[in-house]
Amino acid sequence: MLTQKMMPGSEFTTVHPVLYPPYANRAAWAALPGAARWKAAGDAALQDADTLPRLPLSLWLRFTQNGDRTVWEHAYFARRRTLCALVMAEAVTGAGSYLPAIADLAWAICEESAWQLPAHNSYIRDTPQLPLPDVTRPIVDLFAAETGALIATVYGLLGAALDGYAPGFSVRLKGEVERRVLAPYRTAHFWWMGNGEEPMCNWTPWCTQNVLLAAAQCAPAETLPVYVKQAAYSVDCFLKDYGEDGCCSEGAQYYRHAALTMFNALDLLCRIAPGVFDDVWAEPKIRNMAEYIVNMHIAGPYYLNFADCSPLAGARGVREFLFGQRVASAPLMTLAARDWADALQQPDPDRLHHPDDSEGINLYYHIQTALAEQKVLAFAQSTAPALPRDMWYPSVGILVCRRGAHALGAKAGNNADSHNHNDVGSVTLYKNGAPLLIDVGVETYSKKTFSPQRYEIWTMQSSWHNLPEFEPESAQYQQQPGLEFAARDVAVSDALDAITMDIAPAYGAVPGLGFYRRRVQLSANGLTLQEETDFSRTVALTLMSVEKPAVEGGTVQFGTLAAAHIKGFARIATEAVPITDPRLRQAWPDTLYRTRICFTGALTVEVQ
Repeated sequence: MLTQKMMPGSEFTTVHPVLYPPYANRAAWAALPGAARWKAAGDAALQDADTLPRLPLSLWLRFTQNGDRTVWEHAYFARRRTLCALVMAEAVTGAGSYLPAIADLAWAICEESAWQLPAHNSYIRDTPQLPLPDVTRPIVDLFAAETGALIATVYGLLGAALDGYAPGFSVRLKGEVERRVLAPYRTAHFWWMGNGEEPMCNWTPWCTQNVLLAAAQCAPAETLPVYVKQAAYSVDCFLKDYGEDGCCSEGAQYYRHAALTMFNALDLLCRIAPGVFDDVWAEPKIRNMAEYIVNMHIAGPYYLNFADCSPLAGARGVREFLFGQRVASAPLMTLAARDWADALQQPDPDRLHHPDDSEGINLYYHIQTALAEQKVLAFAQSTAPALPRDMWYPSVGILVCRRGAHALGAKAGNNADSHNHNDVGSVTLYKNGAPLLIDVGVETYSKKTFSPQRYEIWTMQSSWHNLPEFEPESAQYQQQPGLEFAARDVAVSDALDAITMDIAPAYGAVPGLGFYRRRVQLSANGLTLQEETDFSRTVALTLMSVEKPAVEGGTVQFGTLAAAHIKGFARIATEAVPITDPRLRQAWPDTLYRTRICFTGALTVEVQ
């Protein structure tokens, strides 16, 4: 899509784009509606700057020794969030009082042995991480690229002011960006840059966006075409893995790291190479990718989730608004503007104290937000709530529909998605905006999460999704990971209120299993599941819920929210599932519930 816009052998003009007002333009910065908020954040950051956690070797080794990612990452991200707060405070005040702390913290980041995470310390995709970083051969991973963009933006915005405090410091900042990010990008090939038909994921636009930010502010003018050509190719490699419907196979939580970072990558390409890529915003595929998040929204903070996603996929904000503006999507602009207006009433709209440590570390995002905030708030006051559409996403096999008080997500597809769970055929159900039948999500990332042992983790397994398990008392046949483990004979109703599929192939070679047909129907009255199989022995259908189930005969009462009426069961059992993992506890209470409905041959479940 993008590389085709650069004719072979043709030349195009590149420029260093103007990304924000210069620091010296005090009127522009002081007039921003969020100026007081950022001054307060900077003042708080000043109090924290002297007590930020260190990054000793012992923390790095925690990952190698026991798979723990969190201790290193907490300290690493704390430095970067604090630097963002200090820089934004200095930008809006122009007081100079934040410059010493900014210089100290930027210096400390420049002194780090590595900018990549221990969990990403490998040169070849999907290979074991090396014990220690090679300081002579930097790796550009997600957060090395993020750090490069951060330091480049500190340089671009405050370089001259920092030189006034510490003469020559800006040279150090620019040099570290060149050494750790720009030079490796020009001279090495990292898997996320794209290679023919190799599948990409959110890494590609996320890293590309941040490399372009670094290049736009630190690269010599004559080298800019190199970055443009490679970035255009990388984005094309990313886009090839999306269907024309724009569905994100990684789920709603990864939208901001996938389609939304692609937005900034495209925007930067348009700014650096004026006129070359401008018509990309008219591509239906790009608009579909933008609006995907609107259609996955349920109500309030809830989104339909699958794969490594939480139902709390995060509020939309100014970047989504700008993306919607670029593709002329009123629904996305509306959802984003209203979410941002609501966020400003909360204690931490800029995500500087978010439970996810990696939030709030991109300085450019904060600048984008500050510059567009007034426009977004004005739009929020003038528009009604966004209305999501019922959608069938054939590229991934996702059906989204709403009837009355109910909202349904059903997944066909296969078990080879990025961030995959073995969940072919699974359903999620909401009633009155509250989760009823749920997808649990994923625990805190560890070394095991992205290893050959991934599917030993319970949240990845089909038996902990709203799916059947075969011979649960003995062999416990579950779904298998891989492209071949997929739904077949998938059919969706014209009204987008029903889907049928055979999910037996997702389980592989189960003795005696030829088919397992599932029909999912949503009406204003609720959800109907019709299960039919030729498996002659026991099948146990799992239903995961937040509400505590109470069984009486063939009825399962889920608190006061809903009841499931069941026909064809042999027995029904329930169990409490303690939830202690910090990541899961962001979305769920301390206990979830699994209902297991045993049957043979056929089963009907009506959830009302």
